[in-house]
Amino acid sequence: MAPRKPPAETAAPAEPAPARPRLTVMRDVAKLAGVSHQTVSRVINDHPNVREETRQRVLDAMRSLNYRRNLAARTLVTRQSHTLGIVGFETTLFGPASMLYGIESAAHSAGYMVSIATVRNLDRQHVLDAVGRLTQYSVDGVIAIAPKHAVTTALIQAPPDLRCVAVGGAGRSDAVPTVQIDNATGARLATQHLLDLGHPTVHHAAGPADWPEAHERIEGWRRTLYEAGAVVPPVHPGWWDAGSGYEQGRTLAADPQVSAIFCANDRIALGVLRALHEAGRRVPEEVSVVGFDDMPDSSFFLPSLTTVRQDFAELGRRSLGLLLEHISAPAADRPPEHILVAPELVVRASSGPHRR
Repeated sequence: MAPRKPPAETAAPAEPAPARPRLTVMRDVAKLAGVSHQTVSRVINDHPNVREETRQRVLDAMRSLNYRRNLAARTLVTRQSHTLGIVGFETTLFGPASMLYGIESAAHSAGYMVSIATVRNLDRQHVLDAVGRLTQYSVDGVIAIAPKHAVTTALIQAPPDLRCVAVGGAGRSDAVPTVQIDNATGARLATQHLLDLGHPTVHHAAGPADWPEAHERIEGWRRTLYEAGAVVPPVHPGWWDAGSGYEQGRTLAADPQVSAIFCANDRIALGVLRALHEAGRRVPEEVSVVGFDDMPDSSFFLPSLTTVRQDFAELGRRSLGLLLEHISAPAADRPPEHILVAPELVVRASSGPHRR
């Protein structure tokens, strides 16, 4: 007799795959809000002919259902991508990095997506290439961080239907709207503060000669000394880092007549403080030091640094607002505007009265 085969094992029934959650569509929002499909569309596209109570009810329904706008469909209807391009550059410098963050934050707060193109070299062709990459994403406009004139020059050559705004120290342009910190006023605030403390003059540890921001700070410092009838010391441009400040600081520390130093930025000031310390020159008892930027670490310098604060959040809001205004108005009807954002002097322990 043939051996009996063992009973075949019965496979357990396969568990059904979990159903994918259904994507919320505009009709779901309309049903929850108790309005028509067309009303939801008007709210999404910021149509003015919607009562505020109805608009709020639709927005509440969108949040409740976690509704996501179909940006591709909206682009086809409005011919706007609701995306802005930003041209930045590779740097660890506090100012340009903070400008980028301020612009990006302002754009997101206004409901815009951001696409960033970064360049290594601040020359015309590299910036034009970056603008070209951004136009491939159908951006509504471009904000370029412009510490050098070549950036503004490149924006002038951008496609004529692309609205552009330059942000930074490159200065005014007859063809491109600009937003920048008022560097000359910031330098005046720093220099006048030291003169008011009784210092007979103020020396300057400068930034690079080919950066307009550095030049504007030199001009603001120099003009303030001229107006006060004070001696204007010679300037030896450096770079934006502590190493450059240290080298300039060593020269200044060796001169016993130096009692006040205005530095082009806070990193330069850090190097100057180190050089003064090594030379045995006490701050602020013998030499007062003022920076420019108000980096987050500046209050932790020893002594804490008196400096000029730049409002990068306001810079971002103003540049975004200016770009959106130019997007909404025909180019022929809107000449370029040039906005200066006022800085603020922050007095700390590194500046004190001159001891005659």
